Parts: sequence; C-alpha cells; structure tokens
Amino acid sequence: MRNEPAAQVRLRPMTADDADRVLAIYQAGLDAGNASFDAVAPSWAAFDAGRLPAHRLVAVDRDGTLVGWIAVTPTSYREVYAGVVEHSVYVDPAARGRGVARLLLDALIDSTDAAGIWTIQAAVFPENTASLALHRRAGFRVVGTRERMGRHHGRWRDVILLERRSPVVH
Repeated sequence: MRNEPAAQVRLRPMTADDADRVLAIYQAGLDAGNASFDAVAPSWAAFDAGRLPAHRLVAVDRDGTLVGWIAVTPTSYREVYAGVVEHSVYVDPAARGRGVARLLLDALIDSTDAAGIWTIQAAVFPENTASLALHRRAGFRVVGTRERMGRHHGRWRDVILLERRSPVVH
C-alpha cells in the first residue's frame, strides 16, 4: 500500500463483498486500544444488522485496496430520534495520516445532511487525540465527558461525546 494522499483514494458504497476487509480494519483499530470498548470485531451479520445501509462508505486506493470505512448506527429506534446517529470511522494503520478519515467523514456528512439527519454523534476516548482533532476540524463540538463510562482492559475509561448539528436540516 503506497503512502498516497487522500486525493488518490476514491469512495464508494460499502457492500457485503467488503466484509472481510472492513472487519479486518475494524479489528486493527480495536487492537490498537483507543478505538472502542469492544475487543473483537463483530461478525458481518451483526455489523450489517446494526448499521444503516444508506450511510456506509469505504475508501479504496488506486490499487483497489480498501483502506478505510465509515458507517452509522441509530442512537435510538424511537421516532423522535430518527435524525440522530452515531458514527464510526476506521482507517487501515498503513493508510493513516493521509486524510482518508476526513474524506470519509466529509462524505458521510454530505450523505446524512441530504437524508435529513440533523445530528451525528461520536464517542471518543480522550487518548485518541487524532480522532478528536479530526472531529473538531469537521465541525463537531465536544458535548461533554462521560467519566468512567466502562472498563476496558481492566481499567476505567472516560469517553468524550462529540456531536455535529447539521446547518441545513431544520
């Protein structure tokens, strides 16, 4: 995988054919220790069932290698929260630092704005400074810190809750 800039990467909708690569990148993020409370990526069936199909994208380099993905989950199935989602974005460790996550996040924002989604949330460990910076640059704001949200590898972890309110969905 070359260290090419995000301009050399194209985005497309995620499909079931991407399952192995999506889950491998997900697992690499989990293994790094600052991405999620989860330790093991879910099965494709569980992943597929939990994420909204209309807002799943993958980033592919010019060699056709999938280097990142983004997807959303509803925060609630209550009708009043139909326009609120939480997202996850993961980039292959070999492709980090090239703007792939920002490219994915910008495309997701366009997709959710067009669909009438008014809030995108993210929950980020405070130690994940790259993710916090990415979200701030993309217009997310810190809503608060959820202290001692859960135990992760035997220790309590805080989670910073961020959100982006759509300026076009009223």
